[in-house]
This record gives sequence, C-alpha cells and structure tokens, in this order.
Amino acid sequence: MSENTAAENLEAEAAAAAQAENAENAAGAENQPEEVTAESIRAQLRGLPGRWYVLHTYSGYEKRVKQDLETRIHSMNMEDYIFQIEVPMEEFIEVKKGQNKVISRVRMPGYALVRMDLTDESWRVVKDTNGVTGFVGNGREPVALTADEVVEMFTPLVEQKAAKEAVAAGKPVKVGAPELVTEYEVGETVTLTTEPWVGMPATISQVDAVNQRLTVLMTLVGQETPVDLSFAQVQKMD
Repeated sequence: MSENTAAENLEAEAAAAAQAENAENAAGAENQPEEVTAESIRAQLRGLPGRWYVLHTYSGYEKRVKQDLETRIHSMNMEDYIFQIEVPMEEFIEVKKGQNKVISRVRMPGYALVRMDLTDESWRVVKDTNGVTGFVGNGREPVALTADEVVEMFTPLVEQKAAKEAVAAGKPVKVGAPELVTEYEVGETVTLTTEPWVGMPATISQVDAVNQRLTVLMTLVGQETPVDLSFAQVQKMD
C-alpha cells in the first residue's frame, strides 16, 4: 500500500468517526427534554389579544363554567372579545393498595381564567354565565393579571404539557411529571399485617412512594425500633 493510499484511508476513517460522533451528539441532544423557563412561557403568551382575568366560580363548577362560557361566546357572537378560558388542572399519581392511578384535579378550586377584551358587553356575557359569581377585582372593575402573574399561573400547565410530550416521545422528563401521592403519611399509626407482628400498631416515620415502602417505628423488647416494610405489610387503622 502506498503512503498516499494509507493517508487517505486514515483520513476517511477519521472523517467517519467524526461523523458518527456528531450523529451521536445530535441524537443525545434530541433526547434532552426542552427546558421550560419563564422566558419561554412569556414568548408563548406574547402577542395574544386581550388580557387575562380571574373569575370566581362555585367550587366544583370550574369545568362546567368553562364549557358554558365557550358555548355562550359562540351563541352570542363574542369571539372577537372573549378568546380563551382555562381551568388550571394538576395531575398526581395516587399509590393505593399497590396500584398506581393517575388522578386529575382542579389546581385552584373556585377559580377560572379568561383572556378577553373587557367591554360592558363582554363583562356581562362572562358575569352572567352559570356558576360565575364575579371577577377578581373591585365590583365592575376587574383587575387584569400582570405579565409576571400570568407566567406564574401558566408555568405548571406548560411544564405538565411538556412532561406528557416527553413521555410520549420516550424522552426523559425534567419537570412537570405527576407527583406521587400515597394514602400514608409520616406520623400516622398503622396496623402491621405481616408475621410475626400481625395486629401490632406502629407509627410511620418515613414514606418511600416510588418504591412503595415505609419505615415504621414499633416497640420491640421495650424499645422503639425502626422496621422497613412494604405498603402491603400494613393497613390503615379505622
């Protein structure tokens, strides 16, 4: 093999290695979750028509208010004045009897958000919606949220949406993943259901929701002793 051929081969191998490294770095970058920041949320909200206001609603009627108001917007031709209604929700994973269940609930019971241009007519359409008791503000003068308040309100919603999209795409979740919530709390007294301590009471000192395990304090030989158990080895006291 000539010196020129050997050099060309080495150069080709180096180029191939560099290309492979670049592809690997690009793949790694694609798998990185997009970071949700105040500025990224502000950019998403920037330029939208109207301002955001907070509505008082009957507790438990928040989603019904959203549905009814959206219907009224169309039936009363208010699309040019009332643009968006949101009921901030949050999700958590409830760990109960060894099963994980995703639960969705209203994040701010008794409140909803509306983006609108405030006029006498648009105010009346919103105010007269079933379940709405009024705007946050002073009587007929609702107070619009500031830009910072809007960003703060929507950050958890955007994080949650980004987390869902990351999970669906097989990417790691940085923030916004549902919180793990269990039926057990630190300081709670439970009854043991495992041998040889069946029926004995114990006090929870630590809860590991991810691995579904508890550290309980029980009295053995006259001394308080920590014992590591699974959720299935205890039961709540009546």
